[in-house]
Amino acid sequence: MNDKIILFDLDGTLLPMEQDYFLTSYLKLIGNEMAAHGYDPHELVSVIMQGTEKMLQNDGNKTNEEVFWEYFVSVYGERARLDQAKFHAFYIEKFPLLQKTCGYNELTPQLISALKKQGYKLILATNPIFPRVATLERMRWAGLEESDFLLVTTYENSHYAKPNPLYYAEILTKLNAHPSEVMMIGNDTTDDYGAVKQGIKTFFVTDDLINKNGLDLKKFPHGSLRDLTAFLALKL
Repeated sequence: MNDKIILFDLDGTLLPMEQDYFLTSYLKLIGNEMAAHGYDPHELVSVIMQGTEKMLQNDGNKTNEEVFWEYFVSVYGERARLDQAKFHAFYIEKFPLLQKTCGYNELTPQLISALKKQGYKLILATNPIFPRVATLERMRWAGLEESDFLLVTTYENSHYAKPNPLYYAEILTKLNAHPSEVMMIGNDTTDDYGAVKQGIKTFFVTDDLINKNGLDLKKFPHGSLRDLTAFLALKL
């Protein structure tokens, strides 16, 4: 393979995860924990989901973080801005409890290490709808560190979200890279198809495949994470 830049999705790709189970557990946890600070759990979960939808629709004029918090404050008022520190504390103190909802694949750190040794530039192209602190925590569950990647997309540094093809275009711009130099590796045929629309070769990992749009995988390189190592001609 001649591509020297590889974009990796995280959840369900490098980090084994049943997405709906993780999401349900996450929302229940943040709702219950923030109740101590005066937030009704059911309302908070609804607002978080609506704020997430706003990020998915981001037109690029603001970061995803700005879009989310502008919406959050529009619901709860300016006092909500003062609570940002409390939400940050949640991600530091309580979010790690969600590790038990995910699996672990020993191939993940081995794969990343081998690619780094071969001179690949690696990008963690996880959907940037979480704050950096939560993304770094999930990376830790997968056996990864921020230093493994040239760029980690989070809601602080991104102006679009998957499946918007402009999410991938923003990464290409930051890297000053052409699609032909890049490969995307993900497990969601909707979210990661945005890379295909940008002309980026895409490999779909099938261990925790999400294929809600019924994509014909025969048209794309695909297989387990173990299959991916063979596809990339890596000896682990």
